Amino acid sequence: MLTQYIYLHGFASSPNSHKAQNIGDRFAQIQTKLKIPDLNAGDFSKLTITRQITQVAAEFSNDFTSVTLIGSSLGGLTAAHLGQQYLQIKRLVILAPAFGFLSHWLPKLGNEELQHWQQEKYMMVYHYGEERSIPLSYDFVTDAAQYQEKLLQRPIPTLILHGKKDEVIPIEASRDFARSRPWVELVELDSDHALDNVIEEIWQAIRLFCQLP
Repeated sequence: MLTQYIYLHGFASSPNSHKAQNIGDRFAQIQTKLKIPDLNAGDFSKLTITRQITQVAAEFSNDFTSVTLIGSSLGGLTAAHLGQQYLQIKRLVILAPAFGFLSHWLPKLGNEELQHWQQEKYMMVYHYGEERSIPLSYDFVTDAAQYQEKLLQRPIPTLILHGKKDEVIPIEASRDFARSRPWVELVELDSDHALDNVIEEIWQAIRLFCQLP
C-alpha cells in the first residue's frame, strides 16, 4: 500500500525550520518523499487552523490510499484534527502537539493585550520563519476556539513525542490526551518545546512507528 507522508510545521514557523529540514533530509536519505507545505500560505496575517486543515487536505493525492501526517506544535494539533476528519489518514506522529493551545498562550499575553487585540483586530506576532513581527488577525483566536481535544475520538494509531521540560505546551497536555485514548503512544523526551537536542531519538521513533526502511 502506498503511503503519502506530509510534515506540518508549527505556528509562526516555516518549511525551513530546523526540524522540518532535518526530518526532510532523513526521508530523502531513505528515498521516501516527504511533502512540507508552507502553512503560512503567503499570508500569515490571515492564518487559522481551519485554513491549515483545508490547505493540507488539498495535498492528499487520490492515487494514495493512505496518508501519514507528522506535525510539530500547532502543526501537530492541526494533524490531529485532520486525522479526525479524513479517513485517508492512517497514522499520526505529533511532536509537542499544541493541545490546549489557547489556554496556554492567551494568559501569557495578559488581559489588556488580549482586549487590545480583540478591539484592533490585529496583533504583532514574531514570526520565526520570517525573522520579523507580522500582524495576526484575531480571527485566529475565534477559529482556534472550536478545535477542542474532546472532539478527537477516532482511534487512529498516534505517536506523541513531547519534551518533559516543554515551556510552551506543558507535557501534562499530552499526558491527559493519551490517558483516555489507548491508541495513543506517548514518548516523553528530555527536552524543551523545540526538541532540537533529541532529533536523533525522534527520527528513530518515527522510523519504527511508520515502519520506514
